Parts: sequence; C-alpha cells; structure tokens
Amino acid sequence: MRYAAAAILMQVLLGVLYSWSIFRGPLAQAYGWSKAETIAPYRYSLLVFAAGMILAGFWQDRKGPRVVASAGGLLLGTGCLLAAWMGNTVGGLIFAYGVVAALGVGFAYVTPIATCIKWFPDKRGMIVGLAVLGFGIGPLVFGPLLETLIGKDPARLGETIPRTFLILAAIFFVGVVGAAQVYRVPPAGWKPAGWNPPAGHAGSVDISPGQMLRGWQFYTMWALYFLGTSVGLTAIGEATPQLQEMARTSALMTAGAALGVMSIFNGAGRLVWGSVSDRVGRKAAILGMCLVSVVACLGVLREAREFTPLLAGLCMVAFSYGGYLALMPSLTADYYGPRNVGANYGLLFTAWGICGFVVPGYFAGIMDRAKAGGDLAGGYREVYGTLALLALVGALVAALLRAPRPSREAATPASEKSTLPVSGSTTSTSTPDR
Repeated sequence: MRYAAAAILMQVLLGVLYSWSIFRGPLAQAYGWSKAETIAPYRYSLLVFAAGMILAGFWQDRKGPRVVASAGGLLLGTGCLLAAWMGNTVGGLIFAYGVVAALGVGFAYVTPIATCIKWFPDKRGMIVGLAVLGFGIGPLVFGPLLETLIGKDPARLGETIPRTFLILAAIFFVGVVGAAQVYRVPPAGWKPAGWNPPAGHAGSVDISPGQMLRGWQFYTMWALYFLGTSVGLTAIGEATPQLQEMARTSALMTAGAALGVMSIFNGAGRLVWGSVSDRVGRKAAILGMCLVSVVACLGVLREAREFTPLLAGLCMVAFSYGGYLALMPSLTADYYGPRNVGANYGLLFTAWGICGFVVPGYFAGIMDRAKAGGDLAGGYREVYGTLALLALVGALVAALLRAPRPSREAATPASEKSTLPVSGSTTSTSTPDR
C-alpha cells in the first residue's frame, strides 16, 4: 500500500488548488480587485490543470510516473515562486499560479491515479477514491494554514501574500518531488494473486485514445463529467465569500476552517462513492451523486442564510462532487482498459478543466451583478437553481451510458498478447520507473 500512501500525500499537497477562495478576500482588499478578477487565477488554473493532464497522461504511459510527477512538483513550486514576484497584478497571477503552477498540478495529479489503477485492478473504484482523497482534503490543511500566513491586517497584505507563495513553493519542491520517487509501475500483465478478471471485464482489453475518440461513449462521459462537476467547482470557488457575506452574524468558525470541513466531505465522497461503485456499479453511484447535488442546491443552498445550513449544503455538494473524481477514472479504465488509462483519462479530464474555466466565471459574473444591485441573496438563488438544473441534466446523461463494444483488435485479451504472471512473479518486460 506504499503507492496509495505516496498518492495520498502528494494529492494533499496538490489540493492547494481547492483553497484558492482563501486568497480572494485578501487580494480584493490589497489591490481592489472585483469578484471576476479574484476568481480569474482559479479559473485558468483549472483549465491548464486539465491541459497538463493530457500531456502528462501520454508521457507517463510511455516513461512512467516517477519522472512525470517529479516534473509536476518542480513546475508547481516554480509557479508559486513566480506568484510571489508578479502576483500583484491579475495577469501576473494568472500566468504564475493559473498557468505554471497549475500545469505542475496536472502533471503530478494523473500519475498516482494511473499507477494505482494498474496495481489494484480488482478494486478500482475504492483505490482511485483513496488515491484522490488527498486532493479533496487538501483545504483541510491549506485553508487554516493560508489564513494564518496571510493574516488579517490589510496594511500588511502586500507583504504577507507574496511570502505565503514563497512558503508554498518550498513545501511543493520538497513534498511533491519527494513523494514522486516512490512510484513504480507493475510488471507487464501483473495481477493480484488469486484474482482473475470476470467475464466481460474491460481490464482484459486495451483501447487506444484514437479508438476511444471514435466512439459516442467518450462524448457522453465528457458531457456527464462537465455537468456533474459544475456544482462542486462553483461551490468551492464561492464558498469563502459566500460564508463571509451571507452568514456574518452566525458564523461558528472562520471561512478557512469551514473550507477545511468541506474538504473532509470532498475527500470522503471520493472514497465512499468509489467503494460504493465497486458494489452497485458506476452508473447507479453516479445517479446517487446527482440526486445529492439536486437536494443540496434546491433544498438547502438556494434559501440558506445562516452559517450552519450554508455549510451543511456546501458539504453535501462537496461530498457528491468528490465522487466524480473517483468514478470517472475508474469508469475510463472499465471501458477502455488500464494500459492507456493515463492518456485516455487525460483526454476525458478536459471536461473538468473546461467546466472549471467556464462555469465558475459565469456564476461569478452573476454574483458581481447581484452585489452591484444590492441583492446577494437573489444572486445565490439564481446560481443554485441553475446548478440544480445542470445536475438533473447530468442524471439524464448518465442514464444513457453504455459500455463500448471494442474492435476485434482492442478486444484481444491481454492474456493472448503476453504472459500474465501473478503477484510476486519476476517475469516481466522492460517497463519505465520500475
């Protein structure tokens, strides 16, 4: 389980991406930026993160996870160094944090997922959920840490914000690059002792990215991923300002601590929904996640004004959202096999990135107009009503999903392509990073 432990550690560090809302208030105070401006680095970071996933997916399928994850750690640390230097302008922060650092997150993020899927073909949902759990709970660590480092003195924000980025750079250079050295890929054809793929198990076929892109299933999964993560990415981006603006008098904790509580549910959702999907199927689990999102948006967040119900609704959204980050890579391996899962999932992950770029920015614009009109509550009602509709459409799309029928070449069992040693066998072909 050392691969899973290294994956969790690395993902906790990469989860700093979800703590961006902590920076939004201080940046607005220090430089007078609008909501649309303070959300901009976050939007670009999600888009570039997804682009990095594509590059890293193809690269790690060929060269192995260690070198790719190490490059990711170096890029992430360098991006934070640049943010300390040029983060006093929107464009500078977009380039440093939203491009360079986010590219590093994309490089590092895909490697533990692809590695763990190959080591644990019998428990894909659970192991991917465990691997990405760290990313979801990252704000539990970084939320309070960032609040402490940045501080609350408006006169010192021009000093404390750059210093915070310098500290983050040091953490990432050591932590992410260090964890990357643990990763190895299993021998060719490896499988757990005593486990044989059940009849029709997709793990016995390997479909290339080109073959995947020729089937309608990929585009249905892409649409589902986009719709399903719209709710969570928007809520995470708006969580801190919403709690500060709508629940000033009833706050039970700081917004950073509340973001940490959300992250617990985000992380738990990855492990719980991933494990559930191993038992009841991916589609049934996805429909359950859509239902939770609809209830959270329409039943809680659309009308909530006090701190406790707001936080409860945000935690429900985070719990549902976390499931997508566990189920979609597992579903990719189910449908298209484990050999090319890095590249295949990287292509699918563009749905998450484009969603992160388009959707939170769109809703931030709604909130800017609502704030200018003096009706924040009305703005949030519109936001969460629309998000509930997107979750419903996502459930309909999920209902259409069917496993692809691979071509004869792709359907050739791995056992006919190469010898399949069981766990502990020393028979293998040359593989990278082993």
